[in-house]
Amino acid sequence: MTTLVYTVTETLRYRGKVGQWAWVLHRVAGLGTLLFLVLHVIDTSWAAFYPELYAQAIREYQSPLFTIGEFALVGCVVYHAFNGLRIAVLDYKPAWWAYQARAMLYVVIGTVAVLIPTYALMLRHVVNFYREDRDIAGLDEIAGTMSEFALGFVVIIAVALVLSGLYGLVTRGDRGVRLPGRLEASLWGFMRLSGVLILPLVFGHLAMMHVIQGVFDITGDGIGVIGTPHVNETGTAVEFVGRRWDYLVAGVAIWRVYDGFLLALALVHGFNGLRYVVNDYAARPLVNRALNWAILFGMVALIVLGAAALLAGVDETAYEIATDITFGH
Repeated sequence: MTTLVYTVTETLRYRGKVGQWAWVLHRVAGLGTLLFLVLHVIDTSWAAFYPELYAQAIREYQSPLFTIGEFALVGCVVYHAFNGLRIAVLDYKPAWWAYQARAMLYVVIGTVAVLIPTYALMLRHVVNFYREDRDIAGLDEIAGTMSEFALGFVVIIAVALVLSGLYGLVTRGDRGVRLPGRLEASLWGFMRLSGVLILPLVFGHLAMMHVIQGVFDITGDGIGVIGTPHVNETGTAVEFVGRRWDYLVAGVAIWRVYDGFLLALALVHGFNGLRYVVNDYAARPLVNRALNWAILFGMVALIVLGAAALLAGVDETAYEIATDITFGH
């Protein structure tokens, strides 16, 4: 923790060049995106397993607080994607690092150029939604839900710390988690490759689920489900997810496949990035082991949860439950 505090304070004091600030923003944007991704995988799985919880989650996402968060999220994703592409290209051609300042300028221009029309279109959805009398979750409901998530994170880390302490006592190990050099090199290469492969998936998802249709449209009665010929007849987010996942092209549930690839790539990419951050700042063996184990457990658990939801799908009973919950508020 001392190392992390020192890094933050020195970053604010040090008048570094563009490379330093690009690195800082890249990590902040990546961590912010990962936090949302964790929440998003969990709550989307509720559409399949706990439709009443998913209906409540969407109510909270439609609140002003989460609306601000959505705009911040999109900014983080766009910047992180463009800067990640810059890093991948420069790592592929190391001689081009001499032009990193110019490349960073292109990243900023590209980010702003994408965000201006994106925010304008997103704002239109927001204004149209709030013009009507809507049932929106209050801050007390949001605080309650977020406290449950926070408690879950704390429990996972606490268990990991206990197990790490026991492991240290049994093995008398005085080192954190250090992977073999060849595996580290492979993960480094994966980060560059996955960062490029994710780009079309992420931007496609942003366009469909945040710009063309967003959190304010998926509860619209009689509104079409993007990417399908289906209509959201009940006006619930649960049916939106179910109709989208059930759409078949040549017998293939294309949006389940799409979301599956995005789920796997984004989670492994994001959690491996978090591992790099942890290894930079968690020097004590006990803490380093615990956080690395928590990262591995979290990544595997979320992949299994997301895959289970995609395979299970959403049935008509879930639509009925969501309708009763949504219109019962």
